[in-house]
Amino acid sequence: MANRSEGTVSAYAINASTGVLTPVTGSPFTAGTNPVSVTVSPNRAFAYVANNGGGVSAYTINASTGALTPVADSPFPTGSNPNSVTVSPNGAFAYVTNNGGGVSAYTINASTGALTQVSGSPFTTGTSPYSIIVSPNGAFAYVTNAGDNTVSTYSVAADTGTLTPTGLAVATEANPRFVTVSPNGAFAYVANGTNNGSVSAYSITPGTGALTPVAGSPFAPPMSPPPRPSSIAISPNGSYAYVTNISSNRILAFAITSGGVLTPMAGSPFTTGTGSYSIIVSPNGAFAYVANAGNNTISAYSIAAGTGALTPVAGPSVATGAFPYSITVTPDLAPPAVVSIPTLSPIGFILLALALVGAAAVWRRKLSC
Repeated sequence: MANRSEGTVSAYAINASTGVLTPVTGSPFTAGTNPVSVTVSPNRAFAYVANNGGGVSAYTINASTGALTPVADSPFPTGSNPNSVTVSPNGAFAYVTNNGGGVSAYTINASTGALTQVSGSPFTTGTSPYSIIVSPNGAFAYVTNAGDNTVSTYSVAADTGTLTPTGLAVATEANPRFVTVSPNGAFAYVANGTNNGSVSAYSITPGTGALTPVAGSPFAPPMSPPPRPSSIAISPNGSYAYVTNISSNRILAFAITSGGVLTPMAGSPFTTGTGSYSIIVSPNGAFAYVANAGNNTISAYSIAAGTGALTPVAGPSVATGAFPYSITVTPDLAPPAVVSIPTLSPIGFILLALALVGAAAVWRRKLSC
């Protein structure tokens, strides 16, 4: 949790059964000036925080306790007024949007977590880039440009992390803030953070990453007061979308239907704390967490399997530092490696069978002795 007005990062352990949060020993941890975005590497080894006052802070994560330790030479230089930080799915690269212009790109030292700027960084964007995400396959990156109401598409060089624009930026509604991509890489969604705001939805063309508006987009269910979306999260199964609204203190929830269309969920909108800004869904899809910037709390919810409906987790809201602005959850560990069994030819099967018969005969002789 990045606490913007306090210059800290709060850390919590999650009860896997209930979703209840417990502060990590030593939390909150020191960050830079005005931390506004936090992310974690896919292997859970490192955390990165974009500080709007300048620089990106890097930390190692204690695998047992969750405690953060600053990486040597952190914070690392960025452009002016960083807004957002993300790490590529393979954990090799980090990207930071700079409100003053451009995306700073870095290679990540796999041993230490230290950042080294990619050649050619920062890369050109639209006006006032706000948020960045890399597609699940690592091939494309998307950047919202709050100053000119567009989202830009880039191809990502697999070996260097270099960003190359692919075609013209695509129009959004006013003040696009947060961008995310569905887990299957088929759709992109943008939270447009103006009053009477909406969510713009796009299908992603395989091979090129190009964005095409989904039928019916943008989506803006009627509500009073009008929505002012600030962030969006997609469930790991790709079935549900959750949108925070900073002005109305509620979460808009949608089912994602055929073609990427957003359909309001029964029971939506769901109540949050004051000034709900950032939302994240746990990697197992069981819980959602919201950073409430207006009253310095986290709202926690269990997610109903089959419907996606949100139910507040039992107990009081959890306290944060001042003005919590961004929240993330560490990824699950990678599944156990699959043992590969070589394919045998017909002759191979015969030889294997003879060997097994021979071994069995040997054991029978031993047992008879």
